[in-house]
Amino acid sequence: MIKTLPPDQPSFDAQHFKSALSQFATGVTVITTRLEDGSFLGLTASSFNSVSLSPPLVLWSLSERARSLPAFSVNSHYVINVLSAGQSALAEQFSKPAADRFAGVEFTLSSTGLPILAGAVAWFECHNRSRYPEGDHVIFVGEVEHCAFTPQAPLIFHGGQLLSAGK
Repeated sequence: MIKTLPPDQPSFDAQHFKSALSQFATGVTVITTRLEDGSFLGLTASSFNSVSLSPPLVLWSLSERARSLPAFSVNSHYVINVLSAGQSALAEQFSKPAADRFAGVEFTLSSTGLPILAGAVAWFECHNRSRYPEGDHVIFVGEVEHCAFTPQAPLIFHGGQLLSAGK
């Protein structure tokens, strides 16, 4: 029988951990939804991953301190837009506080009326299936109802920088 031991205390600080994590290259997404007043909400996230093929599930996480957490927690749907190599300005625009992050942004609407960003590598319209608080973030699991893609070079995040992946 294998004995389960409690975890050791980390031998590093938060900044060291963040620096180590930054060595893992990730894609960059903008996750969009709609607020009660009909306006749109969007944010940049690099914490996106597949979970299951059947049913089709994906996940992403959001800080528990994020002002957008209540909206994403109660909304039934959201769209995960995977950004292309030429969309670093868009990633920056959706990562900073602004009165209207959608100003000047070209998009169409999904079947549930949510923004699908023009030029994205792929998009996933998700039903907000479940949420799991873990540490200082909430993990969102979405059941994909619709998705599409256009093969092209993606935008990646590595070492604290937005980079283009060649294709």
